[in-house]
Amino acid sequence: MADSTTLTVRLPAETKARLEELAGYTRRTQSFLGAEAIADYVARELAIVEAIERGRADVKAGRLSPHEDVAREARAIVEDARAKR
Repeated sequence: MADSTTLTVRLPAETKARLEELAGYTRRTQSFLGAEAIADYVARELAIVEAIERGRADVKAGRLSPHEDVAREARAIVEDARAKR
């Protein structure tokens, strides 16, 4: 098993009860389910933040496309798809 550490998390009583219920159904520990949920959340949120930071770097570097150009290209793609039906 990979290195691990302990984190104490305060949960509303209802969430804790639902976690207990899920643990029973899945035959997993509450700790396992909590760790999986936190890992998934962190990965998802970090991907969003990293994408935002890449976008900010693109703006700073001048790697931009004017809205009008993007909208025009999108309309052309839609029209092309409609014509192929």
